[in-house]
Amino acid sequence: MHIDIDTDICIGAGQCALAAPGVFTQDDDGFSTLLPGREDGTADPMIGVAARACPVGAITVSAPAG
Repeated sequence: MHIDIDTDICIGAGQCALAAPGVFTQDDDGFSTLLPGREDGTADPMIGVAARACPVGAITVSAPAG
């Protein structure tokens, strides 16, 4: 699973960090970022919920290529 955060449209609402705190956090400016080592999104069933909770659709979750 691959997680992409479009930092150009993220507004820092924090819904992703609330829905999946083991994967997402907010940086010093309040924008969404992945926790270190969670770039592949493995083993957290809340990632999809977090992506859907984003009010601007800044989070994309996709299957790995290959």
